Amino acid sequence: MKRKIKYAAAFLFLVWAATACEALEECKFCRMVKTDSTTGDVTYGDETEYCGAALIGIETTKPFTTGSLTTTWECR
Repeated sequence: MKRKIKYAAAFLFLVWAATACEALEECKFCRMVKTDSTTGDVTYGDETEYCGAALIGIETTKPFTTGSLTTTWECR
């Protein structure tokens, strides 16, 4: 019986240790912001949580303009 308890405790510890690294990743909520240069209208997209490599990709995305509409990303 003691052996089963030790194995169960070891298993729980390993599961916890494997998921603990996820807590170290930095996460932010980001949303797309579109600005119309002719009218000055600003449109905000829905906020979505990004972590790790996905967050780095969003934060390094440069603003781009199509016609009079400029699209950027805003993270908090």
